Amino acid sequence: MAADRLLVPLSESSTVRQTVAYAVQSSLESDPEELVCHLVVAVPFEADVPEERAELEAAERLLERAATWVGEDTDDVEVTVTVETAIIGADEYLFGPKDYANAFAAYAETHHLDRLVLDPEYQPGATAPLLQPLERELARIDLPFDEAPVDRPAQHARFVSTGGWRRFFGLFGISFVFYLVLGDPTYWFDLVTGVAVAGIVSLTLSQVTFIREPSIKRGPVLLIRFLLYVPYLLFEIIKANVAVSITILRPSMPIEPTMTRVDARVKSGLPLLALANSITLTPGTLTVRANDQSLVVHTLIPAAQADLFDGGLERAIRFVFHGRQSAAIASPRERGDAEVVYPEPARVADADADNADTDADVDSPTERGDER
Repeated sequence: MAADRLLVPLSESSTVRQTVAYAVQSSLESDPEELVCHLVVAVPFEADVPEERAELEAAERLLERAATWVGEDTDDVEVTVTVETAIIGADEYLFGPKDYANAFAAYAETHHLDRLVLDPEYQPGATAPLLQPLERELARIDLPFDEAPVDRPAQHARFVSTGGWRRFFGLFGISFVFYLVLGDPTYWFDLVTGVAVAGIVSLTLSQVTFIREPSIKRGPVLLIRFLLYVPYLLFEIIKANVAVSITILRPSMPIEPTMTRVDARVKSGLPLLALANSITLTPGTLTVRANDQSLVVHTLIPAAQADLFDGGLERAIRFVFHGRQSAAIASPRERGDAEVVYPEPARVADADADNADTDADVDSPTERGDER
C-alpha cells in the first residue's frame, strides 16, 4: 500500500487522545509506505468576530497537541509520516450534522484523503451538542469512515452540575424578571410564585438555553448593547409604519407581496431568534420560517424588501451579540445572500410585460365611445 491518507476531526473530548492513537495504529496495521494524517478542527462560528478569538486559539492549541500525539505514536516506526493541521468552517456557518459532514467531505476531496476516523465523543466547537448523529450524515456522503473503539469514561451527570450554576442563575434571573414584568412586583404572591416558576424553568431548561456559560463580564455588556438596540428597533418600526401607511393611502396602492430568502450572518439560537422577531415586529415584513441561518420572509411593499436586503437589522443584531467591529459587514444584497423566491423574478418580468401589452391594447375613450 503506497500511502494511507486519514482525516481526523478533533474536539475537546475525553477520548480525543485515544481516537488519534487508534487512527495512527489502524493505519500502520495496513503496512503503508507513507502515513498522511490530516487533523482538523471544525469551528461553528465566524473567524473575524472578536469574541470568538479565544475559541480559535483553543482550536489551534488542540491541533498542536494532536500533532504531538501523532509524533509520539510514530516515533519508532520506519514509515514516512506527514501531519497536516487545519481549522475549517471559519468562513461559513456550520450548524447541524449535515453541515459538518459536507465540510469534512469537501476537505477530504480537496486533499485526496481516503477515510475519516471519528471520535465517538465528538462534539464540535462551542455550540450546543449535536442533537442528531453525525454518523448518519457521514454514511450519506462518499467518504469511508470508521469510529474509533475507545474506552468511554463512566458519566454520572447530575441534574444541575457544578459547572452549570452560571446557566442556572442566569436563566433564573431572566425568568424571574420577566415574570414580574407580566405580574405585580409589589405583590407578595407574585414574588413567591415568580421564584417558584423561575426555579422550575431554570432546573429544566438551563442546560439547553445557553450555548455557552454566561459570563459575568459579558452579561452587562450585552445588556447595554441591547438597550442601545431598542431605540434603533423602535425607529425602524416607526419608519416601516409610515411607509406602509403611505402605500395603503395611495389610490393605486402599490403593494407587491413577495417571499424572500435571506441567509443571515448571525448565529443560530438566540441571535437568529432576535433577528427573526425583529423582522416580524417591523411592519411590512413577516418571518415565515427560520432554519439554521436561512430566513424566509414575506415582504409587503418594495421598500420593506429593500430594507431587508440592505441588512440594517442584521448589523444591529451582530452589534448586540458581538460588538461594533462585527457590525461592519456587507449587506445580504452585496454578499449575494438574498433572493426573491416567489414570485420568481422571471415571472414578475413576464407579468409586467403582459400588463404593459394589455394596457397598450386598450381602446381609447373615443374608440370605445366613452367620450362625452
